[in-house]
Amino acid sequence: MSIRSLLPGRIGFGTAPLGNMFRAIPDEEAAATVQAAWDQGIRYFDTAPLYGAGLAELRLGDVLSRQPREEYVLSTKVGRVILDEVEDPAGRALGEKGALFEHGRRNKIVNDYSADATLRSVEDSLTRLKTDRLDIVWVHDIAQDFYGDAWVAQYESARTGAFRALTRLRDEGVIKAWGIGVNKVEPLEMTLELEEPRPDAFLLAGRYTLLDHERALQRLLPAAAEQDVDIVVGGPYSSGILAGGSHFEYGDAPAHIVEKVGLIKALAQEHGIGIKSAALQFVLAHPAVAAVIPGATRPDRIAEDLGALAQEVPYAFWKALRERGVLAHRAPVPVQDAA
Repeated sequence: MSIRSLLPGRIGFGTAPLGNMFRAIPDEEAAATVQAAWDQGIRYFDTAPLYGAGLAELRLGDVLSRQPREEYVLSTKVGRVILDEVEDPAGRALGEKGALFEHGRRNKIVNDYSADATLRSVEDSLTRLKTDRLDIVWVHDIAQDFYGDAWVAQYESARTGAFRALTRLRDEGVIKAWGIGVNKVEPLEMTLELEEPRPDAFLLAGRYTLLDHERALQRLLPAAAEQDVDIVVGGPYSSGILAGGSHFEYGDAPAHIVEKVGLIKALAQEHGIGIKSAALQFVLAHPAVAAVIPGATRPDRIAEDLGALAQEVPYAFWKALRERGVLAHRAPVPVQDAA
């Protein structure tokens, strides 16, 4: 099924930052941010056990449990089981991501994509989220950035385990849809070539942004559109660098990225728009993209995101990005060339 009929709008709320990614966020600030998203009409929320070892799910559940369950769409992820025993968060093996959630809970995280672990993960997430059902479940991070050369083995474990378990849950009506949530295009391209099982959608983070979109444009997005597999884009601000932050790919931004962002900002100012408007509207212009889920840790960021969607971006801006080599010529933009 297409998840476009399931999603309540084209923008949702990504909760990775609420797992204390990069910094320790006070509980009150996290709750106020989720509440601000709700108050301003956001009705799709995405989370994961990995985010702070369950912290983001707990924080999200505390707020959403006070709202009517039928009024919002909720997605989380499988592939990591959170244990009661503790570990040093800074010592976790998260591949290229290093100590990404070192400020989160100390609960031990176990990577497991088997069918049994998938079912356990779903049950644990329901408890942390204080809900009786999930709408969408993503298989999380079966890619090179977390597993290096072993990623194909992890993918195969998920294909024979999590994929089949989630297909069964979908067919039984326990969940409405399932897919894969990764930061790389290769696992998604591989999945589109499978005869079965068939996912409903993909969550792709960081690989379709103003700063990084060439690879996804080559094969993934055209093939996904052809097969009616919707794309939800995560990380539209490239870990924050496109929203005034200093992080790119979950670490300090390298010099060439800082320079590229400076060029985009200068062109945005020249055309009287905000860089957030450019980042979000670029993502949503591709016909394969069903929604975008920027994250936030401060309540005022929600209004910024919604305002960025509403701002009119002139075609001259996109034309300037193409002329300066920032934007691929085949990348769709919100305002098409009249020629």
